[in-house]
Amino acid sequence: MAPSPAPAPGRPSGPPPAHPAAPSTGHRPPGPHPPAHTSLSGYTLGAGIALPRAPGPSELPSVHGALLCVALPALAVCAEHGQLTGEGPEGVYAAGRRLLSRSLLRVAGREPVALQGRMAAADKAVFLGALRVPGEPGPDPALAVERTRSADGTERITLRSAAGRALRLPVEIALGTDLADLGTVASGRPTPELAASVHGTGLRWTAPDGRSAAVTADPPPTDSLAAAGVLRWEADLAPGATFTIHLRVRGEAAGRAAGGSPGGGAGRPGGHLLSDARAEGDDPRPGELLRSSVDDLRALLQRDPAHPADVHLAAGVPWRCGPVTAEALWAARMALPLGTRLAATTLRALGRTQLSGGEADSGRIPGPLRDAGPHLPPRCTGVEATLAFPAVLAEARRWGLPAKDLDELLPAAERCLGWLRRAVAGTGYVPDPGPAGPWRAETQAHAHRAALLGADLLDGCGRSGGDALRDTARTLRERFRREFWIEDRAGGRPALARTPDGRTRSELGGWAAHLLDTGLLGGGRYAQGLLDKTQTDQVARLLGAPALDSGWGLRGLGTKEPGYNTFGHRAGAVRVHETAVAVAGLAAGGHEREAAVLLRGLLDAAETFAHRLPEMYAGEQRTAGGRPVPHPAACRPAATAAAGAVHALLALAGIRPDVPGRSVSVHPLPSAPLGGIRFSGLVVAGEPFAVRVGRLGLGMVEEAAEGLQLGV
Repeated sequence: MAPSPAPAPGRPSGPPPAHPAAPSTGHRPPGPHPPAHTSLSGYTLGAGIALPRAPGPSELPSVHGALLCVALPALAVCAEHGQLTGEGPEGVYAAGRRLLSRSLLRVAGREPVALQGRMAAADKAVFLGALRVPGEPGPDPALAVERTRSADGTERITLRSAAGRALRLPVEIALGTDLADLGTVASGRPTPELAASVHGTGLRWTAPDGRSAAVTADPPPTDSLAAAGVLRWEADLAPGATFTIHLRVRGEAAGRAAGGSPGGGAGRPGGHLLSDARAEGDDPRPGELLRSSVDDLRALLQRDPAHPADVHLAAGVPWRCGPVTAEALWAARMALPLGTRLAATTLRALGRTQLSGGEADSGRIPGPLRDAGPHLPPRCTGVEATLAFPAVLAEARRWGLPAKDLDELLPAAERCLGWLRRAVAGTGYVPDPGPAGPWRAETQAHAHRAALLGADLLDGCGRSGGDALRDTARTLRERFRREFWIEDRAGGRPALARTPDGRTRSELGGWAAHLLDTGLLGGGRYAQGLLDKTQTDQVARLLGAPALDSGWGLRGLGTKEPGYNTFGHRAGAVRVHETAVAVAGLAAGGHEREAAVLLRGLLDAAETFAHRLPEMYAGEQRTAGGRPVPHPAACRPAATAAAGAVHALLALAGIRPDVPGRSVSVHPLPSAPLGGIRFSGLVVAGEPFAVRVGRLGLGMVEEAAEGLQLGV
């Protein structure tokens, strides 16, 4: 199924579906905003599988407790016991279709006792079980069963005997599938299993639309019962011996053979797009989190079907694996220390969607509408992507983007900047989602950063227009400081938004972190902030206050604000992306204490999630001995969460590259809140980069490209 076209801002396509999406992809806005504002056009599941329109309300099945093996377009959803029971979303998927929903192992007629299920890598899970052997004395199990399942559709099952005598045990695996697409699985609609037929050394299933899946086994089974979907072996085990079965599931579309991936796709993108970054130090958690986050980013890489050379990140698994999105661009920006190639391919994919012509929308990147919380109508992710495009390109240039990529992408960035200037000239602010507004503070922060970084980009590339963009930024900055700041006895606060009739929305939330996010300019400088120093200091205090800091990260909405919901996507849940932006912005602005507290909370949360952070989790206040509460519909892994972890951790070192100026400097946090730490395997100017921060907060560059001037 092809993905739905994205609506223009303010013009959602069609009525809202009855089935709600995950909060990260667009709820119906509560309150006075009409449901017609929300469109799920463009929200996809699997590889272009649209979220279904079920006949009545239902819930997305929770996958938080599942082990998700990811190597897009392949995916395996497993329970901790390791058996695939055919219930809920369990199964092996490729390109958004379930190739295998049931894989039940029995040895001597019994299921192994499940002992442990764990992730061995981003794309692989290992399950351990045990069985007592009939006739053996005592309660100890004499047979260990290990299953290793990979996202690519392969599974290894090993039986290991510790019995004191030779064993001959019947082994059977009951297999089945419905070949359902992931959208149907998400809707909860029942789909019957298909009838199997014997195929080579395994079984085969064929759907009415001609799609099929086949399981092959090595060694070949001694018996195959197609009617029951069962393969059988006789396992002969001497004392201390093992017996191993290899299974492989493959799928194919009607009339087309399967390719190199289980879904017949173009194969996995190369891992060389992202470097092998490592962290070592007094606190072992940053190293674990960085390793896991890089693995998850690699697992989320997927190719543009129409342009296989271009790769971008899926927004999240399992519900948001569709076309390139604004989240993919933000994630590519935060992953720039791992190399610039991902940013280049993501920008290229988004640039192809850019609107052209002489209309007011020329230069804008289209995108769907997304939930913005209880106080505002949905926002347009296309506006967000349009403002991010030139900023990400400008920063990628500072990290060492090759000239050929810069020359190719610069015209699209200029068109984005032209749209920005026209939008600000019309109303004084950038409206979102449509020309009638509202004017969101977060959007103005993106626009201000885009104007300043865009001006720097144009100047550095010998293009005209930089002075006009700086004028635009100055006008926006002066007006914002005057009209978006709400004075009160506590020192004031930024407004969430202004409406066309001049009213302000005062609800405070994690969105305020974007007001501190500036961006890199030449000479290792940061762009001027949207707020003045007094206002910036006050926002830093607000971000560190208990109303916003849950102890695990920033809440999307303060606990004292109307509409607060601990599970609300932008109404109280902790979003890792915003927390990471806050950590980096606070650190760059000299607010070390607040940055360190948020970073420690994020690290503690990551530890409870086995270092695979979900895109969001509940904003419950941290208590002694407590744990962060999972959000039932959150994607995990998620691109902005994995890249956000990289972004937050590297704030400890404060790396500021200026490859066009042939320099790089580091500005570590003086207190070294996590003790001594060393980052290696990073990339600056296309070459390996390593930096050490000592326990006294002193930084030292240990490895860098030849010819770069180093500064601390």
